[in-house]
Amino acid sequence: MATIDEELTALDDAVRRLKIEYDVYFGGGAKKPPVETEWRVQSLIKKYSDSQKMNFGQRFRYNSIVQRFSIFNALWQQKLKIREEGYRRPQDALLAIQGLRTEEQHQAEQALKQGSAKPLSDAHSVVCHDPEHDQEKVYELFRAMLDARKMIGQQGAPAKFDSFLAFIKLKTDQIRRDHGCEAVEYRVDVADGRVRLTARAK
Repeated sequence: MATIDEELTALDDAVRRLKIEYDVYFGGGAKKPPVETEWRVQSLIKKYSDSQKMNFGQRFRYNSIVQRFSIFNALWQQKLKIREEGYRRPQDALLAIQGLRTEEQHQAEQALKQGSAKPLSDAHSVVCHDPEHDQEKVYELFRAMLDARKMIGQQGAPAKFDSFLAFIKLKTDQIRRDHGCEAVEYRVDVADGRVRLTARAK
């Protein structure tokens, strides 16, 4: 039986293959749209849509893949509709001929590269009382940050968990001391194409 990580890899590969197959189809190299590959992608997305078994890193990876699929799927559906209804506008014909090399795709690719200005899902926040005793939570936060940086292509020196844990411990002690709180909430956000770690007193 495949693990969650293996199936997420399969989903990522299927989305990439689906994009290639749609490029071929809209370019005139195939007679039918890639319905089988699309069904495989939709099935995997549905399988893990309500999964509670994912850790923070896996959930972020899943959300990133689904976001990428959703952006391109909107373009594919637009192009399929144009093919069915005909070219009512000059730009419609241009869209159909050029495949996915359109202004819309350029904007979509830029959005993916830059990340979202909105916070990630709540699966990427943790509350720490004592990082030494909450090392499992800290490690999940650490993995979520690494996965986020990898997904958006953010460069930088490889991070080490020991250093990250030491930083979280210092930050937690500081915030608890300054605010008189018992815990600190940490959250992974992506904004302006960079991964951020924010903290607030709880």
